[in-house]
Amino acid sequence: MDFKDVINQLAGRTAKVKDSLQTEEATKTALIMPFLQALGYDVFNPLEVVPEYVCDIGTKKGEKIDYAILKDGEPILLIECKHWNEDLALHDNQLLRYFHVSKAKFGLLTNGISYRFYTDLETANKMDEKPFLEINMLDLKNNQIDELRKFHKTYFDVEAILSSANELKYTGELKTILNKEFSTPSPEFVKLLSKQVYNGVITPKLLEQFTSLVKKSIANLINDTISDRLKSAIEIDKTEEKQETKADTKKELPEGVVFMNDDGTIVTTQEEIDGYNIVKAILYEIIDVELITYRDAQSYFAILFEDNNRKPICRLYFNSSTVKYIAIFDENKQETKNKINSLKDIYKYTNELKSITSFYMESKKNK
Repeated sequence: MDFKDVINQLAGRTAKVKDSLQTEEATKTALIMPFLQALGYDVFNPLEVVPEYVCDIGTKKGEKIDYAILKDGEPILLIECKHWNEDLALHDNQLLRYFHVSKAKFGLLTNGISYRFYTDLETANKMDEKPFLEINMLDLKNNQIDELRKFHKTYFDVEAILSSANELKYTGELKTILNKEFSTPSPEFVKLLSKQVYNGVITPKLLEQFTSLVKKSIANLINDTISDRLKSAIEIDKTEEKQETKADTKKELPEGVVFMNDDGTIVTTQEEIDGYNIVKAILYEIIDVELITYRDAQSYFAILFEDNNRKPICRLYFNSSTVKYIAIFDENKQETKNKINSLKDIYKYTNELKSITSFYMESKKNK
C-alpha cells in the first residue's frame, strides 16, 4: 500500500476511535504507535523505538520522554505524547527542555490528532518555539503528507528534511498572517493594496471604503479560484472514470506493478513511483510539483519538467533486479548515470536535480 494511502487510512481510523480513548496511554496505543509504524518503525524493537527514553536535565536525573527513535544507537527524533483532547500549546516547553540535552535533531509533540515537528533553525541546539511542520490527522493536506514521508524510515535523511524545514516554517507563518488579513484586512494591508490603484492621499473615509473593496475583491478571487478548480476536478474525474473502465477489462497485475501496457513491453513498478515521489519531495521547495511528471519507457522511467521530453530532469533505470541507476541531465541534455543501492540514495543528488530544474524554470522565464 502506498504511504499516502496508509496515512489516510490511519486518519480515518483516528476519527472513529478517538472519542473512546480516556487516557494518555490509550492515546499512545491506539493512535501514536500506529503512526510510528506507518513511518516504517518497529515499535516493539527497543533498538529502534525506545519508550520512556531517559533525558537527564542538569542535576535532574532520570527525566524521561515518551519515545525516542534511534538510528545507529543515537536518538534522531524525540517524541512527547499527550491525551488526544489536550491542547499541545500548553506542553511544548517540556519537549524543549529534553531537546536541549539530546543529540536528536528533531522533536515531535503530539496528542495523536495533531503532530508538531520541531528543529533548531533559529539557534543551534535550541528547539524553535514554533514547529516547522504541523499535521492534523482530521484535516490532512497532500503536501503535508509529502513532507511527512521524509520522516519515514526508508527515506529519513537529516539534510533533506532540514533543507525544506526553513521554508516550511516561514511559509506556514506567512499563510497564517495572510489568512488573517484575508478575513479581516488590517489598515496597513488595505493601504498597501489601495496605493496600487489609487494615486491620491488615503484619508480615513477612503480607507474605510477601500477596506470594504479589498474584502470583496478577496472573496471574489477565492470564489473564482474554487470555481476553476471544481471545473478541473470534474474533467479529471471524467478522465479517471474512462481509465478505470478500461482497467477493469485488463487482467490482474503482478505484485509490485502498478501499470503494464497491453503487450507487456512497458511495466511501471511501485519502486519507480516511489523514486518519482522522492524526486518531487526534493524539488518541492523550488517548484510547483504539478509541473513534474513522468513517462515510462521500455528501458527507463523518465521524470520530466512540464511533461516535455525535451526537458528531462532524470531517468530511473530500475529494470535490473541487481543494479539500479539514476541518470541526471545537464543543460546540454547529456545524462550521467549514477549507481544507487537504495531509493534513499536519490537524496545524494539533490543539488543536481535542483540545478537542472532551475535551468528549465529560468529558460521558461526568459522566453
